Amino acid sequence: MDLNLQPPAAVCRVSNEPFTAGQRVVSFLVRDPAQPEILRSDVAEAVAAGFAPTGTVVCRWVHVYKPRKAGDNQDRTLKLTAETLFLTLADPANEPTPENVRLIQFLALMLERKRVLKPRGRTADGARNILEHAKTKQLYEVPADELTPEFFVQVQSQLSVLVGEPAAPTV
Repeated sequence: MDLNLQPPAAVCRVSNEPFTAGQRVVSFLVRDPAQPEILRSDVAEAVAAGFAPTGTVVCRWVHVYKPRKAGDNQDRTLKLTAETLFLTLADPANEPTPENVRLIQFLALMLERKRVLKPRGRTADGARNILEHAKTKQLYEVPADELTPEFFVQVQSQLSVLVGEPAAPTV
């Protein structure tokens, strides 16, 4: 699963004020029916409640704004894969939201099967699975909810917003 998105914005989508280094920013991935691709919207956390996108919010995350360096490779950072989406959403510095926890769980399952993530047990209370990212050796904690058929139906609807409806089977 690959998506091409806009780079992180330097100004707030709501207030049009430039972000400052260290400022908390809320990033939204939005599927607008009028647009063929997923749109990224970056909004200052202080005004995020006033953000009303056109379309469906697929997921959102909060992060600290870091200005881009002059030598950054824009093409490389624009490509969003399942791995980079997981690393972004599951980053311990980001606050998980109800709308993206399910997506984190699904991506973790998918990346574990691809051996990008390695299971390392559960937390002491048993509420979270501990996963190690194979390349960076960083540990991530993912809620250990039961993966029921309803869970997969909900993930399918969330992913269909992100990547489009699956093609109808040909007979």
